[in-house]
Amino acid sequence: MSVVLFTLGGTIAMNGSIPGQPDSPVVARLGGADLVAAVPGLADLGTPLDVRDTRAVPSADLTYAQMLELADVASGAVFQGAQGIVVTQGTDTLEETAYLIDLVWRHDVPIVLTGAMRNPTLAGPDGPANVLAAARVASAPEARGLGALVVFNDEIHAARWVRKTHSTNPATFASPNSGPIGHVIEGGVRILARPPRHVPIESPAPQRIEQTRVALYGVTLDDDGGLLTSVAGSYDGLVVAAFGVGHVPGALAPTLGELAQRLPVVLASRTGSGSVLRNTYGAVGSESDLRKRGLVSAGMLDPYKAKVLLRLALACDLDIARAFEERG
Repeated sequence: MSVVLFTLGGTIAMNGSIPGQPDSPVVARLGGADLVAAVPGLADLGTPLDVRDTRAVPSADLTYAQMLELADVASGAVFQGAQGIVVTQGTDTLEETAYLIDLVWRHDVPIVLTGAMRNPTLAGPDGPANVLAAARVASAPEARGLGALVVFNDEIHAARWVRKTHSTNPATFASPNSGPIGHVIEGGVRILARPPRHVPIESPAPQRIEQTRVALYGVTLDDDGGLLTSVAGSYDGLVVAAFGVGHVPGALAPTLGELAQRLPVVLASRTGSGSVLRNTYGAVGSESDLRKRGLVSAGMLDPYKAKVLLRLALACDLDIARAFEERG
């Protein structure tokens, strides 16, 4: 049995400048074999590594269809006997891609996503250490049954809770609501918590996920809601990143209520941690008012995760309220 490593580019794969332009920004140039060669101790892991270069693109260019295809290919590797899966990619969208994979992953075999904040041309690149830690987690019996995981800085995070919290710090990945569920310590994998797993969602056809459009609207101070008028007729669903526990300016409440009669509107908190409430406040624009107008609570899902779940649920014709009740 082996651990299969899929590479998707990103900072972890960047090395060197454009030929003839020594002062140019770094570009993606490292393949999977190069990544593996740069990891001290990987040969002592005790589990063979099967390296498969998938695509070399910035994570900002990844799509839902591509990540669902990767999950399908990784699933095939599991059926062929893979002991674990590791995916390397850019960090910009890693919190979203990890959650998307987690929603459809149906194996006890762990699938671990990682990357780097410092490229190999800088002092102290973190990519090699993250790859080694991810491979250790992917091959560890203790990590089975946990779904998709993000391993960074020797911390193990559940895909459902992890966030990128800093633009440059190598310790960027954190889980504000729960903390890491485990650690890699002296080469060993220690799991501290086992979040409950939900029934996986069937992966939709690529054409269906590509055609499903979901908007994300961030509410701001003195918001006039003008952009909301472009949602109706153009999108299949809307996620509202609201203030605090799920509040918006009162003037926006009727517009959101009207939209909720035409398409699913999910209410999330823009704070990045904590839950949308249900029945604590009663003013116009409060969480209870918006729920009465038909908005669906995202629960503890942040707006980015809520958008992932809503788009996948729409593409699969799921009951939206139930999907968020079970997973929010």
